[in-house]
Amino acid sequence: MAPSWVKELRPSDPQGSDLLQQERDRSNLPIEKLSEFLFTKEVLARQDRILDILTSEKVFDKSQNYFDGRVDRFKTALARQKRLQQISVKHNWSRDEYQMASELISEPGPYGLHVSMFLITLRDQGTEEQHRLFLDKAERYEYIGCYAQTELGHGSNVRGLETTATWNPDDKTFIIHSPKLTASKWWIGSLGKTANHAVVMAQLIIDGKAYGPHPFVVQIRDLKSHEPLENIYVGDIGPKLGYNTMDNGFLLLNHVKVPHINMLARFSSVDPRINKYVKPASASLVYGTLTWVRSTIVLQSGGVLARGVTIATRYAAIRRQFQDRDAKDSESGENQVLNYTMVQIRLLPLLAATFALHFTGQGMMALYEENQKKMTADAGKLASTNRGPSPEELFPSTDLLADLHATSCGLKALASTTAAEGLEVCRRACGGHGYSSFSGIGSWYNTYVPTMTWEGDNYMITQQVARYLLKSARAVLKGQASDNDTSNILRHFLERRDMGAAFDVLGRDEDIVAAFAWRASFLTFEALKHRDEEKQSWNSLLVDFWRLSTAHSQYLVVKNFYEALRSRNISNELDNETISLLQKLFRLYALNTLEREASEFFSSSAVTVRQIQLARTKVVMKLLEEIRPHAVRLVDVWRFPDWQLDSSLGRYDGKVYEDLFHRASELNPLNALTIDPYPDSDVLIKKDERGNVKSKL
Repeated sequence: MAPSWVKELRPSDPQGSDLLQQERDRSNLPIEKLSEFLFTKEVLARQDRILDILTSEKVFDKSQNYFDGRVDRFKTALARQKRLQQISVKHNWSRDEYQMASELISEPGPYGLHVSMFLITLRDQGTEEQHRLFLDKAERYEYIGCYAQTELGHGSNVRGLETTATWNPDDKTFIIHSPKLTASKWWIGSLGKTANHAVVMAQLIIDGKAYGPHPFVVQIRDLKSHEPLENIYVGDIGPKLGYNTMDNGFLLLNHVKVPHINMLARFSSVDPRINKYVKPASASLVYGTLTWVRSTIVLQSGGVLARGVTIATRYAAIRRQFQDRDAKDSESGENQVLNYTMVQIRLLPLLAATFALHFTGQGMMALYEENQKKMTADAGKLASTNRGPSPEELFPSTDLLADLHATSCGLKALASTTAAEGLEVCRRACGGHGYSSFSGIGSWYNTYVPTMTWEGDNYMITQQVARYLLKSARAVLKGQASDNDTSNILRHFLERRDMGAAFDVLGRDEDIVAAFAWRASFLTFEALKHRDEEKQSWNSLLVDFWRLSTAHSQYLVVKNFYEALRSRNISNELDNETISLLQKLFRLYALNTLEREASEFFSSSAVTVRQIQLARTKVVMKLLEEIRPHAVRLVDVWRFPDWQLDSSLGRYDGKVYEDLFHRASELNPLNALTIDPYPDSDVLIKKDERGNVKSKL
């Protein structure tokens, strides 16, 4: 317990709360209006309502989150998940309300894969009979499940999975087996200690012939004792860089029999009467879950990055270091860190990226929903027998789905990489205090960073984008291309490449979009030349494919941002001054990206060297100056409650130093120990008063 003279100390002036208020007073950006435009009134009201419910529950107290070890964090997370489910039932929450509560709690929980994958897989890939048998009980949490696909020896390459499901025609069962150590399921969320069932992806084998990976519902633990069933070896894989409130697990199966009904059969099945594999006319809808998850990652990436940007921007407005060398004597005090252009060039383009990713995520989800409607209406009519399966796909995809699949792959890779790498930039922009857990950025980064690997490694899945673009380019050259945006920009490039581009990227926003399209098209036809004319190997072109995917995805982000700012909705809901500020954010994101990728823009003749020089030295720096006064209000627009951020540095009221000291001195259990430091003594702890810290909480 800190003595009274310590508690009476205050930070030196100016106070953080005063500095943040001054920042907010410098701008007239209508925070509430812009927040409502981004998220809607309904969503913001839902957040406030759910936040009130959660903060009234003792189990959701976050004060020990940064101090507890792995076992205690997991126990707390399990208690929170149980209570959250009880509250969800009590208030009859929708899926969106449950998701919002999870985002406010901001930790992966032991029920995470049950909600995000087990229920969705049963719903999307099960028959009506299987819904009655498995899904109904899973929704009541009688069956708690996970999605067991990744193995110790295989991740992204689903077709290489080693777990087998062999059809036994004698008793009409499947025998699920792990023939090698590398066949062990690994990294499976909710499997380690929580799940009693799993959807196991296994190689279907009928009469010695393999038919590829298929999903099987397998009970792994007893419903009463929760002990593993016979011939099942299951457990937690151990501590990780982050995500330690989740019990990622391993699973080995030794000739485990499951009934015929346990193979999820909406898209394919085994006919038990004739012991033959049955596949419907079109299996394209099987990709619904895959593309939905990737589309959701894109949608969430803006908010993920915005958390770090909010914390770093508020702190940079409060933190004062050194004096401006050119300041007048009357302004000779220490300078706010946010005033330094070296900080602005790191944070403000990321601030612009949060909005770019948000609008792109909305566009991605709209594209997904549109395609789902078309596929549902045309199921069975769209299969292309000429298109081979991608490395990660189970069945050949349809032409209709190809655009969505490629877009979701490319944007997933770009958006999650931008968010994860941006969070580390934000942490470093906070200086030494950014290394403290109390900053709230490090733990958030550790939780988010696996997103760059799961649902397709960010480098690997760029091959899917390249494959689609090469196919589209071939179709354009043959005059057989579809009428979509990708084909249109490729056609436009071919029509104008002999005349050149001459885009006015410094004066016209539409020319910025056109320059990004030109660069992506140029790289597409360059890759096509290397592959088709020069006959270079696929492996030798992987780096080119990654660059191509990045270029095409950056074009899509710039295009979505541009189109969002010219939609009919925006002019109806926002004033001209706010729209003008958003347009500056658009230009900052686009031109900063163009500057970083300058060699490709120049080599494609999309821009000149002089344009690149002016963008770097004049336009971008001018945009930083114009956006700087609005920075704090722009992060306020994201409406993160302090309870969600759980950050000393990112507090809305600016009481950074008070909160840092309070957490370190009052909440830190280590300070409740009196140790014996002398090497000749066997005593380690002389006095342990940690119980007093817990009782105060």
